[in-house]
Amino acid sequence: MSPLKLMRDRAGTSLFLRVAGPDGLASRERIHGTPGPRWFPPGSPIRTVHGDASMFVGGMRALLLQSLHPAAMAAVAAHSGYRGDPWGRLARTSTFIATTTFATIDDATAMIDRVRSVHDRIRGVTPEGIEYAAGDPTLLRWVHVAEVDSFLRAHRVYGQRPLDLAGADEYLAQAARVAVALGAERVPESVAELEKALDEFRPVLGPSAAARDAADFLLHEPPVPRSLRPGYSLLARAAVASMPAWSFDLLGLGRPGPVGLRAARTAGAVATRSIRWMLGPDDASRVAGVG
Repeated sequence: MSPLKLMRDRAGTSLFLRVAGPDGLASRERIHGTPGPRWFPPGSPIRTVHGDASMFVGGMRALLLQSLHPAAMAAVAAHSGYRGDPWGRLARTSTFIATTTFATIDDATAMIDRVRSVHDRIRGVTPEGIEYAAGDPTLLRWVHVAEVDSFLRAHRVYGQRPLDLAGADEYLAQAARVAVALGAERVPESVAELEKALDEFRPVLGPSAAARDAADFLLHEPPVPRSLRPGYSLLARAAVASMPAWSFDLLGLGRPGPVGLRAARTAGAVATRSIRWMLGPDDASRVAGVG
């Protein structure tokens, strides 16, 4: 093995374990190696999107966007442990995405049942006095809408094989299957329906101390070693620049101008290409579920 390939493999494995957790290699083998029927066949849009390095940008954008729903942010702040154990939360999320996208139907169904059981126990009240429940179909709809909008937008800019409009519609229809199984209702199954859903949620979204605290944590207090901060900064710039124009003031973020947008897009391209190189080309078993 050449020194360059050895360096790439070491870097890729280190990154994968950072995202997927210490049991990531065993989980990957189980997810991809267990025989049996899957919900989504090889080459399907959901596999293309969720198996791409662009998920690093999309995942960060999704967290920022989700935080603008007061009930969703209150639930995250009170129950997810994102500050105390950010990598543990990321590993759980990435494993869920990888399992429901790539694993057998039995394993995907079991994963969804476990998450629904957790959701059933999460209830509370926002600082504004609004009651919430993690299993609420409308709240689940918002979390799903924020995720698929972010994953799809990041992929269409930074993906190795960006989807066309028909592919994007099929991606949303496939992703909807998972959201409905989790308990979400009125889930968008096309780009047009996704845009409509985002518009419907606009009146509910707004600024909050918790949302701005989450943004500050993600963007200015990254839970990564100093050696990884330059790369993390590139991903963060790309994620922020891709946010909806109306979201910047709500999160207390400065909206980049034309020059800043071009620089952010370049930063995202450099970061995702570097990640793709580290993880290896066309190897979904290494990339899956990083969002």
